[in-house]
Amino acid sequence: MWSMDSNGTHVVDGPQAGSPGAGGDPDVEGVPRTLNYGQHQLSYEVYGSGDRVLVWLHALLFDTNLSHGLARRLAARGNRVVLLDLLGHGRSDKPRQAGPHRLDLYAEQVLCLLDELGADQVVLGGVSLGTNVSLLTAVQAPERVRGLVLEMPVLERAAPAAALTFVPLLLQAQYARPVMRLISKVAARVPRTGLGALDSFLGAAASDPEEIAAVLNGILLGPAAPTIEQRRTIAAPALVLGHGIDLIHSFKDAEQLTRQLPDARLIRTRTFAELWVHPARLTAEISEFLDRTWAAGGGPRQPVAKPRRVRLIQ
Repeated sequence: MWSMDSNGTHVVDGPQAGSPGAGGDPDVEGVPRTLNYGQHQLSYEVYGSGDRVLVWLHALLFDTNLSHGLARRLAARGNRVVLLDLLGHGRSDKPRQAGPHRLDLYAEQVLCLLDELGADQVVLGGVSLGTNVSLLTAVQAPERVRGLVLEMPVLERAAPAAALTFVPLLLQAQYARPVMRLISKVAARVPRTGLGALDSFLGAAASDPEEIAAVLNGILLGPAAPTIEQRRTIAAPALVLGHGIDLIHSFKDAEQLTRQLPDARLIRTRTFAELWVHPARLTAEISEFLDRTWAAGGGPRQPVAKPRRVRLIQ
């Protein structure tokens, strides 16, 4: 586990209360576990077992509930799937200052998790925010990333639509807090359904407006994604999933990302919710990608020559 010494440097601590090493049962699938990240605690869940680790990250303001179904399906295919709640999300701590919510610090939280798991290399993946954090992590620590599964990247073409969506939400969370608090109280009273994506949405709606404002301010402080030049240096194989339905998750961004990454393949999803509503096709694609990635050698990879045309599977 990580904490900070007097100089602000991350160091590894011993087990803490609530973690498997402190008395929790590591064999119980999906039970929330905790780890220290500086002065904060992060929550994560583990599905399956073994050395083939996939760390999967949620979308902005959502949480691990979003991906319970995917985690169970991929665990049944021989993978150990770890779902992490980033700071400000789900069961993890929710600091009300913007600083801890920079995306490059979210990437640091992923590396903290890898140290907690004792995993030298993992496949990273996620949706929307989770995709961008996975890319930043691959730039920060390329030797830790065996592969990438990137659904709905939010890159240059999405910037105007993202601003039109998130700036009004930020203004509401900042200046219309009584109304937002009323909405959060109502959402908190709604019974959870057992449907992961819906429960994740309800959890987001139940968030305190100060917490929402901190997260949204934080993602505006730091880099939202690696630069184009940095993306071209990411040697890990990547599977990119994109759709053409909303402007925040532009299919053009998915296409451009596939061209920029040295070893990437693009799949066009039928809807933005295909992985949650009709998951069979995409689950099979992700599972096959994981099989190929883990079957390949695990040594350092060099960027490969990138063809101009994108290989698109629909």
